[in-house]
This record gives sequence, C-alpha cells and structure tokens, in this order.
Amino acid sequence: MKTQRKGHVKLVKVGYRERKVVELVSHQIEEMGFNLVRVFFVDDGQKKLQIMIERANGFLITVDDCADVSKMISALLDVENPIAGAYVLEVSSPGIDRPLMCEEDFDRYSGFLVNIELDTEIFGQRRYIGKLVGVECGDIKMVCNDEDVRLPFSSVWSASLVLTDELIEATQSAWKAAAENEG
Repeated sequence: MKTQRKGHVKLVKVGYRERKVVELVSHQIEEMGFNLVRVFFVDDGQKKLQIMIERANGFLITVDDCADVSKMISALLDVENPIAGAYVLEVSSPGIDRPLMCEEDFDRYSGFLVNIELDTEIFGQRRYIGKLVGVECGDIKMVCNDEDVRLPFSSVWSASLVLTDELIEATQSAWKAAAENEG
C-alpha cells in the first residue's frame, strides 16, 4: 500500500484555507519523505488545523515523525500566516480507516469497504457505503448492495475507508512488507 504522489493531484472538496496550507507545506513534507494526506481546519470554539501525513515508503508513522513535521510546518505557517488568529496545529497519521482525498487514493484502496458522502443527492441519496472498485473517467466505481454504482469524483464531499478485519490484515501485511524491504 505504498504510494508516492507526484505532480498536481485532484483533491476532494477543500476550503480556501486548507488549499492555501496544502500549497505552502506539501513540497516540504514530501522532501522529508512523507505524503500529505489531508489538511482540515476546524473552528468549533477553538481553532484547530489538522494535518495528516503518511510515509512515502509505507512505514508506520511515529510520534517523532509527527513532531518533526509539526516543527517544520509551524515555522512555515508562522512566516506565511495563512490563518488569522491563534489556532492549534495537530499533525497525525491518517489511521487505518483513513480519509480518501484524491483519485489515486480511490484506486490504491480498491477492493475495500468505503464510506462516501456527496455534496448533492445522486440516485436519491447523499451517502454510499460499499466496496470500492476504483476510478474511471472521473467517476468513483463501487458496489453497493450488489449494484454497480458510479459517483462523480467532483461531487465527493468526504470519503474514508471503513474499518474491517480485511483492511486491518492488509495494512499489517503492507507494514510488514515495507519493514522487510527496508531491512
């Protein structure tokens, strides 16, 4: 399950602040050997900037990795100041039931159960849970209740993997393979 994102990546819907942060930090994060998974700004009384990273080589993210990336991002954000006022910066791994943010993610996790929320109703609903098949011509292909479904990537508001035994086993196998290849 290792990945290296290259060039311009088409993302699910993100706000202006998040897009600005992506522009500011993604290159430096990649230079450190990580992929930027998600940037999310929350303002529910206490402003919080959440940044999720993964190792480009497929290894597990450590607390030290998060601290190193946090220090680098903090310095960049202090200089560029894309978010007005005080906020908390939180850097973490995406977890096993990670968000899917770009078309590459939907291909990478083909075969796994996924939860997708749309910004508008399609076929009378906004939420789909089913087995991910991949992406083709800008559409996400999945199987929901034994029916083939195609959803426009441009309509995805949020998407994430659903935690299942199959996903846990595949993730553990990928981590083990990455460690053996490095070893």
